[in-house]
Amino acid sequence: MLGFLSLGWLFTVEQQTAAVVERFGRFRKIAGAGLNWKLPLIDKVAGRLSLRVQQLDVHVESKASDDVFVVLTIAVQYFVIEDKAKEAFYRLTNPHQQIESFVFDLVRAEVPKMTLDEVFQKKDAIAQAVKDDLSETMDQYGYGIVKALVNDIDPDHRVKDAMNEVRAAERQREAAIQKGEAAKILRVKEAEGEAESKRLQGEGLAAQRKAIAEGLRQSVDLVTAGASGVDEQTVINLLLLVQYMDTLKDIAANTRSNTLFLPHSPGALGDLFQQIRNAVLVAEAGSGRHEG
Repeated sequence: MLGFLSLGWLFTVEQQTAAVVERFGRFRKIAGAGLNWKLPLIDKVAGRLSLRVQQLDVHVESKASDDVFVVLTIAVQYFVIEDKAKEAFYRLTNPHQQIESFVFDLVRAEVPKMTLDEVFQKKDAIAQAVKDDLSETMDQYGYGIVKALVNDIDPDHRVKDAMNEVRAAERQREAAIQKGEAAKILRVKEAEGEAESKRLQGEGLAAQRKAIAEGLRQSVDLVTAGASGVDEQTVINLLLLVQYMDTLKDIAANTRSNTLFLPHSPGALGDLFQQIRNAVLVAEAGSGRHEG
């Protein structure tokens, strides 16, 4: 075995590799992975092709329909079709350059039909068009196309700056709208809370007036029931006088109160009692209407 190897009868081919064997400069066969043989001095291994999937990144500059220059990075994944290894070896001198030329031609035919926004939106369609066109074209040369991907879309830097400014302005406007809505909701809630507070204060005041009127009524009933010959008006005046004196006592006991001048002539006191009595009666009537 070592003798055959040293004499050039045998040679090995790596996995996922195809070796092209020529005889007197003419294609003879494709040798697959493993141990192979050839006639020394007559046959030779002209070259080897990798059958693995390879990737080629192509950078294409083109102009969109809205006169914006953009650079697209197209990643083309391709492989040598094992049954067509002969075509792949002999028909193309530089497969990378050939693939690049087809990608350039296709992208520069498609992108000028679109605006910049449409290029971003339809990048998958561009990639599919590249794959379909390359698959049809490269198949005759022994190459298959696995996938084409648009990995990057890079507009002119001035366009990118303008787009970023537009996006920033949109975000600021959205933030201002949200802030205004929040302030509006806060004002509405504050107004609702104030309205509810005033409603509760009104109900509390009505309940207080009702309690005062009810207390006066009970006091009148109690006194008139225990003392014969005393009319209701006399009792009310007496109760109002007691209430008035208690109020003066509370004012005098409160050291924080300011000086208060009140008339104490008989006529003035009569008018004051009448005003208090009328206020109580009005409160009692208003409480009755609120209950109804």
